[in-house]
Amino acid sequence: MQAFPHTYIAAASGSSSGTVMVTSPLLPALQTAAPPQFDGPGGMWSPEALLCAAVADCFVLTFRAVARAARFGWLQLECQVTGVLESVERKAQFTRYTTFATLTVPAGANSVKAQELLATAEEGCLVANSLRGARSLQTRIVYPEPVQRAPAA
Repeated sequence: MQAFPHTYIAAASGSSSGTVMVTSPLLPALQTAAPPQFDGPGGMWSPEALLCAAVADCFVLTFRAVARAARFGWLQLECQVTGVLESVERKAQFTRYTTFATLTVPAGANSVKAQELLATAEEGCLVANSLRGARSLQTRIVYPEPVQRAPAA
């Protein structure tokens, strides 16, 4: 990891109607629009969805680093973040974020250790740590289904 501070650059460009183009050096551009809740067209990334996606992405990447440091083997992590936008003192503001994490681990993996590492990842997610709003984590540990073998003939 590089020493702090780190600097990230993103830009947005749009006209009086239509989509907004979001760019960042050396990355593909994204078309965005207001979400349906703000009379947008739907079916496109919005700033609100991008914010929740950034929290989910950061959680998975943080878990990856935490698990690697702990030498914990795992197979798959699925993460969904729900952000709730409310009016607070007449200003729209995200007031809470719930992270739903489903971790698939190999048979015999320590589920207590898995839960601890998921909690550590949630606490260490730099994107979530940069936001206002209450945070909660709901987890589920999944073991792969055993392979069914056909009976010998």
